[in-house]
Amino acid sequence: MMFVSTAMRSTASCRHCLSGRSLRCFSSTAAPTTEKSVPYTRTLKEETPQEKGPSKPLPKVADVVIIGGGSLGCQTTYHLAKMGMSNVLLLERDRLTSGTTWHTAGLLWQLRPSDVEVELLAHTRNVVSRDLQEETGLHTGWIQNGGLFIASNKQRLDEYKRLMSLGKVYGVESYVLSPSETKDLYPLMNVDDLYGTLYVPKDGTMDPAGTCTTLARAATARGATIIENCPVTGVQVRTDDLGMKRVVAVETRHGTVQATCVVNCAGAWARTLGQMAGVNVPLIAMHHAYVVTERIEGIQNMPNVRDHDASVYLRLQGDALSVGGYESNPVFWDDVSDDFSFGLFDLDWDIFTQHIEGAVNRVPVLEKTGIKSTVCGPESFTADHKPLLGEAPEVRGYFLGCGFNSAGMMLGGGCGKELAYWIIHGRPEKDMYAYDIRRFHCSLTNNNRWIRERSHESYAKNYSVVFSHDEPLAGRNMRKDPLHEVLLQQGCVFQERHGWERPGWFNPQGPAPVLDYDYYGAYGHGVHEGYTYNQLLGKEYTFNFPPHHDVIRRECLTCRNTVAVFNMSYFGKFYLVGPDARKAADWLFSADVSKPVGSTVYTCMLNQHGGTESDLTVSRIDPGLQSSPLAPKFEGDGYYLAIGGAAAQHNWCHINNVLQEKNFRCTLIDCSEDLGMISIQGPASRALLQELLDTDLSNEAFPFSTHKLVKTAGHMVRAIRLSFVGEMGWELHMPREACVPVYHAVMKAGTKHNITNAGYRSIDSLSIEKGYRHWHADLRPDDTPLEAGLAFTCKLKTSTPFLGREAVEKQKAEGVHKRLVGFTIEAKVPMFGLEAIWRNGQAVGHIRRADYGFAIDKTIAYGYLRNPIRGPVSLDFVRNGEFALERMGVLYPATAHLKSPFDADNKRVKGMY
Repeated sequence: MMFVSTAMRSTASCRHCLSGRSLRCFSSTAAPTTEKSVPYTRTLKEETPQEKGPSKPLPKVADVVIIGGGSLGCQTTYHLAKMGMSNVLLLERDRLTSGTTWHTAGLLWQLRPSDVEVELLAHTRNVVSRDLQEETGLHTGWIQNGGLFIASNKQRLDEYKRLMSLGKVYGVESYVLSPSETKDLYPLMNVDDLYGTLYVPKDGTMDPAGTCTTLARAATARGATIIENCPVTGVQVRTDDLGMKRVVAVETRHGTVQATCVVNCAGAWARTLGQMAGVNVPLIAMHHAYVVTERIEGIQNMPNVRDHDASVYLRLQGDALSVGGYESNPVFWDDVSDDFSFGLFDLDWDIFTQHIEGAVNRVPVLEKTGIKSTVCGPESFTADHKPLLGEAPEVRGYFLGCGFNSAGMMLGGGCGKELAYWIIHGRPEKDMYAYDIRRFHCSLTNNNRWIRERSHESYAKNYSVVFSHDEPLAGRNMRKDPLHEVLLQQGCVFQERHGWERPGWFNPQGPAPVLDYDYYGAYGHGVHEGYTYNQLLGKEYTFNFPPHHDVIRRECLTCRNTVAVFNMSYFGKFYLVGPDARKAADWLFSADVSKPVGSTVYTCMLNQHGGTESDLTVSRIDPGLQSSPLAPKFEGDGYYLAIGGAAAQHNWCHINNVLQEKNFRCTLIDCSEDLGMISIQGPASRALLQELLDTDLSNEAFPFSTHKLVKTAGHMVRAIRLSFVGEMGWELHMPREACVPVYHAVMKAGTKHNITNAGYRSIDSLSIEKGYRHWHADLRPDDTPLEAGLAFTCKLKTSTPFLGREAVEKQKAEGVHKRLVGFTIEAKVPMFGLEAIWRNGQAVGHIRRADYGFAIDKTIAYGYLRNPIRGPVSLDFVRNGEFALERMGVLYPATAHLKSPFDADNKRVKGMY
């Protein structure tokens, strides 16, 4: 028998491996070993002959074919059947759970730093602890023994207090405990180095085999078919009359099933399955391990433990513990074997020992406890440690349900339900954008370097404190606009969005370039010494105002008082042109964009439920005489669309899907890489630009929400009078080659006006101060324009049909049941989102987005309110309430605003100062 202390001593001579990792190979060719014990009573493995056929006859046709019988495959099958779809087929190449699910630890923690994830976890918990047992009479193996989050410092405890505040909104019971209270709850724990803990009594664990068995039983009772021992060998795809690829059939060793919808739930094998249909699946497989101890006296009924600072978890297993975690040098499984079933790898103790050290420190009795078994199996990981869901951009009818980063059991119920709804209704019920495959640009999903680097960093940082302004170090410099080098030399600290490097803020101390990824010193890479960019990020790791708070303040106030220039070249820039472009625009956009050429309209794009898929600006254009990125040549009508760059792929797919479904004769052209864009904003913007542009910029000649093709610095540009910061200003959209000379001309002319560079951190502050919405923060696919205070973007006074109109009209008649409201507080404390909103002593919502408004010198926060009695949220409900915002357990009195707290009359954007 190996003891924990023996494992630690056996690697003492290899400490240099753990610190520098210079001897670790980049990948492992370790072969699967014999079966090991896993932390639950049984698996679904059965001994069968070497040559085995499918467990049931293969049908000729299915409405949906789900490939992969793990947690997500079983959950999706169950939820599809529960929603009334009977002709559902699940194909498993071996036995259910045989890939990754069978060896997973099965932990469920209810609190995460995301409102959507809290809701997804709640659904999983309801399914495994209640619903399945009520439906089938079978016990899934759910054990409610509670969960403890360990904080070794104030910063970590502050993070847990943020989770506790969000949990209050959702009714998740939790408590912040002192070290002595923690000791009372968990007598075997060492609390000498604790700052405090967060205790969630209704957390627990799931038995993967028991859960999947019960899901299968419930799904087949509702008409679904589950076939084991039936490997998929191909996915047939055809190109339709509009040039779009669509799923038509699934091929197996035992026959072909006709189907127009396939769901890839193949986990670590999902990339191979994607390649069968020409779909990129950006995930990577790694070894992920834990050990199971012998019996520990006194451990019975203790809660599960997550010690994030030690990067270790302790899962109760009857009278023993399972011990695992996340390390900075995980082993990549590059050669994913198609025949790998119910298999494990040998544990690499050099890598795993760091978790043993953390576990022994937290529960000292472990040092003298035997290790019963080691469990090291394959798991799939993604670039942002979030799953891959939704319809693939490359092929209609091909859905993803994979890449769960060791959280497939925990998130399976919620994600299975959303994926099922997505398949049936064309979109999920909740805002699943953070999991949607379309969150990644198509240039990244097949880039192996980007996938590997980002997946590694996300794995290594999985237990890190989640800070609002953190940025990745991996997978950087993938997409750079023409002004990148110019701004870098002026101290630009870049953010990464959608692969783009966009300006975050400007460091007065000089350049802070993003260097090639060093894998945190793993795999023989040397750690970057004196890495300025990383050092600046480290100063962001705070729940207080960062040290450069005053730098952003200066950028914001210079914009408010004189003029600032913003490089917004990462924006998505599309043209919608052709004979049916006007029909398509009328249907796609909620606002009336059938304006004269030269007009620009701020609008939303909605889904059939009235939820907001996008907000953007649409400019009506004339065709160019010679086709160019600035003015394409076309027949019919034309529109120029400018869309936030982080959501460009999502928008591209949404628009194309609508064009295909409605059979509009028009084309969507992507010029995002071919055009740059700078925005000049502030009271002095007109005086500055009047020197440069060959057109009259007066209010009469160039009113707000109009655009013109003009010449400046020897180049043609499209000048659009718009603002996303609440000031008079113009955006200049231009070909790549014009960006640098036009920028230099602007900066030279702006010298007399004390012009400054400003980044997106300033845009965040300025826009929230003005009350402008950010998509996927204030405005999501599960929020309607009426709820978000954007009713003016809906052409309800016209008779023109548009996508989502019926849902919006119905909501207008019935009243909104949630409403976006702005708040300010007098206390000089920062907020970042997730803070609970209290009205008259009741939790009625949480903050979606918060920032500091420097012109009004207050913290500003926006969140959706709900009526506790489930009625409409009227304006009187807002006006008559007494509000407070809860930040880390402390309540701050708040003032509710139904209008912008800054320039509510919109005078400044009209040039009225």
